[in-house]
Amino acid sequence: MKKILVALLLTVAADAQVLRSLKTVPTPTPNLNGLVRDRQALIALGKAFFWDMQAGSDGRTACATCHFHAGADQRPQNQLADPLAPFTVNQFLASLDFPFRAFSDPNSRNSIVLRDSSLRVGSAGGFRRSFEDIVPGEAAELGSDLLDRPEFMLNGLQVRRVTSRNSPSVINAVFSVRNFWDGRAARLFNGFTPSGLAADAPGILAWSDRAYMRESVSLDNASLASQAVGPAMDHLEMSYAGRTWPKLGKKLLSLRPLGLQRIAPDDSVLGSYARRDAPGLLDGVTYASLIQQSFEPRLWESPQLVDAAGQPLEGRQGAPANTNEFTQTEYNFSFIWGVALYAYQATLVSNDSPLDRFLEGNTAALTQQEQDGLRFFQTGGRCNTCHSGAEFSAASFSGVGNGGRGGNRAFQRTGVRPVAEDAGSGAGNFRSIGLRNVELTGPYFHTGGQATLEQVVDFYARGGDFANNDLRPFNATPSQKASLVAFLKALTDDRVRYERAPFDHPELCLPIGQNEAASPTFPRSASDRTALLPAVGANGNFVPLRTFEEMLKSPLAAQPCPL
Repeated sequence: MKKILVALLLTVAADAQVLRSLKTVPTPTPNLNGLVRDRQALIALGKAFFWDMQAGSDGRTACATCHFHAGADQRPQNQLADPLAPFTVNQFLASLDFPFRAFSDPNSRNSIVLRDSSLRVGSAGGFRRSFEDIVPGEAAELGSDLLDRPEFMLNGLQVRRVTSRNSPSVINAVFSVRNFWDGRAARLFNGFTPSGLAADAPGILAWSDRAYMRESVSLDNASLASQAVGPAMDHLEMSYAGRTWPKLGKKLLSLRPLGLQRIAPDDSVLGSYARRDAPGLLDGVTYASLIQQSFEPRLWESPQLVDAAGQPLEGRQGAPANTNEFTQTEYNFSFIWGVALYAYQATLVSNDSPLDRFLEGNTAALTQQEQDGLRFFQTGGRCNTCHSGAEFSAASFSGVGNGGRGGNRAFQRTGVRPVAEDAGSGAGNFRSIGLRNVELTGPYFHTGGQATLEQVVDFYARGGDFANNDLRPFNATPSQKASLVAFLKALTDDRVRYERAPFDHPELCLPIGQNEAASPTFPRSASDRTALLPAVGANGNFVPLRTFEEMLKSPLAAQPCPL
């Protein structure tokens, strides 16, 4: 047994990390002493935030809307964008659309180009609107339509705008030193923005000796918190343009958590809080109560009201009289949101794949074909040069160490598209993304331009689609390619495949495209086609999640959501 493992665990790159079970890798953790009082309550708060559709300005868009399927997004309609050229909106994607750049010989990028497109498969986010105000007790915010690009119009009606990059999975993202494709979600969380820079954050208000003290925030190992505060205020993803964190805090604190969604009674985190006969959490379980359970009192207990800049309002204590007066909790909401979402997403670790069991000594956990694929992954394919270690990413904490920005393999220019189309973190470099559960997280690359793992293997075999400095073509027989794909599928954790704890979740109403009829509340916007994702409890589903290729052949059925 020992000889077999030694042979299979060869590393050919000097900077590659030793392959081992992910169970042996500690989860990176920020120091929350003096800030957090109950981590289990914090996880519950974070899970509620992540799945709550009321967080979006439209009252229908959650973090999970773009990360509902193995932590990624597999909707096949109204998912296209092109920052460089006109395109047709609201398309249904089909298998024949992929790959976006096709060659007469899939093994050679110098062969005849049969098809080429600068399109991106992103994620449908929000409508382009300006923020006016919240209405306490209402999930939908007040806003007005803004003129959009012609491409985001359907018969004179605006549609949901689409991001220009594909949504990476949030599962195992806790191991990434910097998140987002371009790494702009910093390792240090400043409590307010993804950048991590102190200059970009006003700090939080702490209550001490009956007075406010402003404290700067710099939490290490907290890139997930930095990432979390990006989409919530992004006017393309979840927010109307101009919304602020205190306004979001004020709105959510006025609402029943997950008030539009049912929660399974055996939900691994929220089950004990869930109403059995109606959507949302129990009457006594509010966002305020969860925050007070989770965080130290000095972050929320003050009766003194403040303005939008955090300045105390003279003579104003207790309940706000209008939407421009804020409690301490509301003012600190960006910090609360980021830390809570970090805590929940840090539990989304998939470390029980067949490969993990094989590395732990169960030689029957991988088939012979999968073992052959592992060997080719580490030798002829040189895949572990960038996708190294237990996390299968050189941009992970194991791969980067304490340097913070990663080695020369953490961010790579792999020739997915020309640099001029998207510079990534600079010079066309993008994060070496983890490969666990990759079977379920298509389409692939930051453009979403490859639909299947077979197409991904062909891409690497030809050394990318465009000139680059970081990929060398490799020769592989059809049998070797099939083995490599089989190995990649052996990185899927069945708990993810069947949505078992901790990957279970509340109900979610998904926008899956646009109708040509107007919205009843915004007559200049198209109404949504929707699909209902049922709540799943700790024991998971009887049927597995589908691959992107399967989703293309049989999309989610449209159905009205009982909202």
